[in-house]
Amino acid sequence: MHFSTISKVLGILLMLFSITQLPPAIVAQIYGEKEVAVFLDAFLITLVSGCCIWLPVFRSKNELRTRDGFLVTVLFWTVLASFGAIPLYLLDELNLSVTDAFFESLSGLTTTGATVITGLDHLPKSILFYRQQLQWLGGMGIIVLAVAILPMLGIGGMQLYRAETPGPIKDTKLTPRITETAKALWYIYLSLTVTCCLALWLAGMDLFNAICHSFSTVAIGGFSTRDGSVGDFDLVGAEFIIVIFMIISGINFALHFFAWRHRSFKHYLSDPEVKTYLLVLACTCLITVLILFITNSYDFAHSLRYGIFEVVSIATTTGFGTADFSVWPVFLPYMLLWLSFAGGCAGSTAGGMKMIRVLLIFKQGLREIKLLLHPNAIIPVKLGSNAIPERVIEAVWGFFSAYVFLFIALFLANVATGLDLKTAFSTVASCINNLGPALGEATVNYSNLPDASKWILSFAMLLGRLEIFTLLVLLTPTFWRR
Repeated sequence: MHFSTISKVLGILLMLFSITQLPPAIVAQIYGEKEVAVFLDAFLITLVSGCCIWLPVFRSKNELRTRDGFLVTVLFWTVLASFGAIPLYLLDELNLSVTDAFFESLSGLTTTGATVITGLDHLPKSILFYRQQLQWLGGMGIIVLAVAILPMLGIGGMQLYRAETPGPIKDTKLTPRITETAKALWYIYLSLTVTCCLALWLAGMDLFNAICHSFSTVAIGGFSTRDGSVGDFDLVGAEFIIVIFMIISGINFALHFFAWRHRSFKHYLSDPEVKTYLLVLACTCLITVLILFITNSYDFAHSLRYGIFEVVSIATTTGFGTADFSVWPVFLPYMLLWLSFAGGCAGSTAGGMKMIRVLLIFKQGLREIKLLLHPNAIIPVKLGSNAIPERVIEAVWGFFSAYVFLFIALFLANVATGLDLKTAFSTVASCINNLGPALGEATVNYSNLPDASKWILSFAMLLGRLEIFTLLVLLTPTFWRR
């Protein structure tokens, strides 16, 4: 591995990340808040640290290979989350421990949306803005990771997109084409954010909240500026706009790139993953609305309003709320929680296993049933008219197996910290799927959980965000051998 080049990249990342401490400082200055000094201190600490890492190796010319890519990808989230926690730890209003500050920062950057902060309604605007900004920046990082890097690394079947992804997909090293890909994706991401912000502003939100909620909507993050989340605003138009943008952000950004380049939308409805994604959302919305209405939880109008919003929010792993879904009747809370395991499409800001993997596992299951009846038949697994290579199917099954075993291990570890089964199960499910909302003791927030549980859940967030194998491969002795 080229440790000098990895250090160079990490130093540059930190220096760039230090700049992100300036916008909340400007917000604090605009609103006359005393938090300006804290964000400037965090800016200097991060900048100097980045320079100290970068200066000794700035002459390094080696190109990053695949193995280096794994390490850089993991360091991107762990190191930036650590430095992102600095202002959260230093802010007197929050009074967070090191554990809580890191948990909140990582939750933001991984767009999980699980929070340990209470009393959001009374916090300074600079702090609220900083939390939303963390999610927005994390969302952009996820897009570049999912569309430009993971297909090349072949993570859990994502090499399926090598033929369609507009990135460095046929190379064995991380080439400058990632810069070109990232630039195009940045324009799309920024355009969606600006459009969402303007729509929310026109729908009745004040400009500050429109900006903040557009950040977390497009990033599929779920952080809000209010304790009662989106429901506190009581704006039906804004809720509808957020639903639309959550659905859009849950679709593969490579398809958005294609639409932008070719000025065509027809490929959306011809993509098997998108069709499955929209069908699952529609069916779950229908079931939820009917059960809420039949059980007299709400009248039909409110069943429609709350049901659709919560289904889309949980299914896309955003985590916004307009109602408390944890108290909904019969199986609805658990149905929504299980829905988050599928998540959105690959190459989106959504969490979960991704709809493409769920679809391939389902098709593989159907093939096995057919092979029981016709053992000598050759039955390929197809997406649309394309046969999927057996290596991709194997990778998807490997990913699914690892996901299940890790979930069980994390669940048992969480129970060992003293949590009840409902809380332990739902918090691990929420964090490994980068969802945020949970059941039991974490229904409101995660502040009352023990520190040991928060570190376990932080690891779960990182696992989910890095598609499991990206992190696991670093824990194997083989990875570190020459």
